Amino acid sequence: MSRPSNAAIGLVVLAAAMAIGAALLPPMPQPLEYHQFADRRDCGWLPNCLDTGSNLLFILAGTIGLVLLWRARHRPLFEHRAEAIPYGLFFIGIVSIGLGSGYYHLDPDNHGLMLDRLAMMLAFMAWFAAILCERVGVRAGLRLLPVLLAAGIGSVLYWGWSEARGAGDLRPYLLMQAWPMLCIVCLVWLYPPRYTGGGFIVSVIALYALALVFDRNDRLVFDATGGIVSGHTIKHVLSAIAVLVVVAYLARRRPIPRGAAGQSPAYTFR
Repeated sequence: MSRPSNAAIGLVVLAAAMAIGAALLPPMPQPLEYHQFADRRDCGWLPNCLDTGSNLLFILAGTIGLVLLWRARHRPLFEHRAEAIPYGLFFIGIVSIGLGSGYYHLDPDNHGLMLDRLAMMLAFMAWFAAILCERVGVRAGLRLLPVLLAAGIGSVLYWGWSEARGAGDLRPYLLMQAWPMLCIVCLVWLYPPRYTGGGFIVSVIALYALALVFDRNDRLVFDATGGIVSGHTIKHVLSAIAVLVVVAYLARRRPIPRGAAGQSPAYTFR
């Protein structure tokens, strides 16, 4: 069996193992204290102004990405036009995060958080599909795109439904955050790139991981900076920078010639 086939089987096994592990855990409701962010300052008419206003960075970064794709009519960015589909959905998801998260931070509660997470899943799953297109094959990535979107969005809808029943369960949502990130790391390791600048993927994941660290230490960062900025606001900034890294990658990358050093024919574009 070829190495790509083994890798694909390995990713499926990883998904099954993580799903079984999640199922063995007890249900995980959304902690209500999550909505109690450290920085609650208002700026005139804008509640929680830094946590709310920093979402403009997502709208800006996502719009820049969409403009880049629009201009690609004159300078193609992809070997196959269909590769633009997941990236287009990714940037739409990023703009939606800016809108959904901005709405949520006006008055944090589970309803607003669900809108935020729906947008996040659109962006996460679309980016995962884009990496699949580039590393495994365009056909595979596009075929899996609707499945990934359904799974990601479905995990958020399930969480919202479970919370409405008084038995909140975050397990599927957390699984659909962790599994794609682990899979992307595996894809980078197992499949050579078709474009230059493939190391950007590691930078994006590292920035997002760092953003989560700041988010988990929201109050600690706020206190350490003397109330200037909170960890959650920094999370927004770092996450938006990660999106701009994706934009820069698309703008600067070039196709790697087939048969180039280190690229086996088994991994070439298909």
